[in-house]
Amino acid sequence: MSLGAHLIELRKRLFLAALAIVLGSIAGFVVSDVVLAAMIRPISELAAEQDRNASLNFTDVSSAFDLRIQIAFTVGVVISSPVWLYQLWAFVMPGLKKNEKRYAIGFVAAAVPLFLAGCAAGWFVLPHMVTLLTGFAPEGTTALLTARSYFDFVLKLVLAIGIAFVLPVFLVLLNFAGVLTAKAILKSWRIAILAVTLFTAIATPAADVMSMFLLAIPMIGLYFAAAGIAWLHDRRAARIAARIDLELAV
Repeated sequence: MSLGAHLIELRKRLFLAALAIVLGSIAGFVVSDVVLAAMIRPISELAAEQDRNASLNFTDVSSAFDLRIQIAFTVGVVISSPVWLYQLWAFVMPGLKKNEKRYAIGFVAAAVPLFLAGCAAGWFVLPHMVTLLTGFAPEGTTALLTARSYFDFVLKLVLAIGIAFVLPVFLVLLNFAGVLTAKAILKSWRIAILAVTLFTAIATPAADVMSMFLLAIPMIGLYFAAAGIAWLHDRRAARIAARIDLELAV
């Protein structure tokens, strides 16, 4: 394809991706009441558990509408992700070699469900994070949470844990690229477990040990699963290298 044809193809893919996001955002605006109610629930539980006044506040005239737009856009990006991911893949795929396509398909097929599972785990620990962080306020005070800041906190927490679940896939990708060996991954298992434990301890209150383990166990399991896949790949690469050396020696 010529440069002009590539640009036309890119414009077509971007238009379809943008259209999917717009339609998804419209659907997101329709369900924004449900999403907002789910977000406010931890604040209501906070007020009951800590016996203090806690509420979500809108500090200016347009902040309520702005929050609905933010929620709508976020939901739109999530529910339209199969469409815009496919458009991105369809644009990039013709330029990949056969083995590169196989690796890319495997990466996307593993990363997307793991990211969604991580986001679900982030939503699971959200009430604990709200309780933990607001618990540092002195007794008798009122928790007045700004709507925009609270939404940003929720979004960053959910995305952070979602990305944490995808990190083992990047370890496998680095191994396949020859940057990282399975031996190096396994050698760092103590550091990995310590990092996961600290992360889950921060994400859940100290008193809620069960939630900490429910979050830590799958993350540690994913780390060792990545090490196992890397080990199998290293063995296969070693066999291929040995066969090539044998053929060259003959």
